Amino acid sequence: MNKYPSNDFNKETDDAVYFYTPPFYPLDNFSAFVVQLWGREFQTAEHAYQWKKYIDSYPNIAGQIFEATSPNMAIKIANENKDKVTKEWHDNKVAIMEEILIAKIEQHEKIRRVLLETGGRTIVENSPIDSFWGIGPDGTGNNELGKLYMKLRSRLVQ
Repeated sequence: MNKYPSNDFNKETDDAVYFYTPPFYPLDNFSAFVVQLWGREFQTAEHAYQWKKYIDSYPNIAGQIFEATSPNMAIKIANENKDKVTKEWHDNKVAIMEEILIAKIEQHEKIRRVLLETGGRTIVENSPIDSFWGIGPDGTGNNELGKLYMKLRSRLVQ
């Protein structure tokens, strides 16, 4: 059953905000907002996430990710090495993503403003590929990134 009624990647409704809608694109991990975390300055949240995945076990791969010229390149390098990802990473990846999003929100007023502009609507990471962080190709994915943003939004409004 489709949890999220859209495979239109640029959709906004009264009940939901889909990440790829231009006004809300800053929430996307590929958006060009520098994130300072762990003593580093990352080009994007995607760079930070992929770098953290490898820094403890494969610092050479993490270095390539850090130097990647785009978030697409960062994720490409990570995907080429996905067989090296540890179980510990999978156990901690949601907490790590939350840490990255907190840094992004704290460091950029525009991100805070965009997040608050979502109001009480469901925030949907409308990825046609990723069924864990997004809703995947059939709309039944976990939407973990959207859930994290909604959790952090609730902290902002308190």
